[in-house]
Amino acid sequence: MTGIEALEATITTPVASFRNPLYTGVQVTLPCPPPSTIGGMLAAAAGSWDKVPHDFRFAAAFHAEGRGTDLETYHPLPTARKPGNYGPQNREFLAFTTLKIWILDDLDHWEHRLRRPVWPMRLGRSQDLAALTTRRTTLTTTPGEQRSALIADHPAAGGTSLRIPTAITLDRGRTLWGSYRYDPTGHATATVPDSYSTPTGQAVALLPPTHPATAEPV
Repeated sequence: MTGIEALEATITTPVASFRNPLYTGVQVTLPCPPPSTIGGMLAAAAGSWDKVPHDFRFAAAFHAEGRGTDLETYHPLPTARKPGNYGPQNREFLAFTTLKIWILDDLDHWEHRLRRPVWPMRLGRSQDLAALTTRRTTLTTTPGEQRSALIADHPAAGGTSLRIPTAITLDRGRTLWGSYRYDPTGHATATVPDSYSTPTGQAVALLPPTHPATAEPV
């Protein structure tokens, strides 16, 4: 089997929340971070999106040990017809999360950036700080099992079908949506086409580019 070297980053948080953009007025969390969120975190580590190639891609797997609901002050934007009505509101969150990211290109650059990020590492909301470790690993070109990977949707995939942001323009005026699959249990056994695999058989499937330029109109 042919091997390929990759940088594996492990990001952990005690609490994380990824607001589902399809719901308004309520704080419903997605079961995993969208590609746009992960890409934004990597761009923050690099210093800005200007430091990230437009075609940069990564693979990701995610797991949360639990979930819950707490209260958070809600700050709706005021309009001409309706002033802002600030107050407490239920917020869903995920607890004790682990995000694994695999990068296959420019490993020295990304290893340096992730170990010494320009901006603090945050996953999801700006107040949710994250801890990070990196290591080099060897992937095989044999397709792996889906398990806890976030992958592009395909007929044989397991878990939940998600329609989530792939990329968002810098002015946040335009969103590029994508269809993905994710199994919160991590037990999906489907073989992921065109993926690599870790030594334990976990699929490493590259996601589409998340650079804001990809969301700009053609």
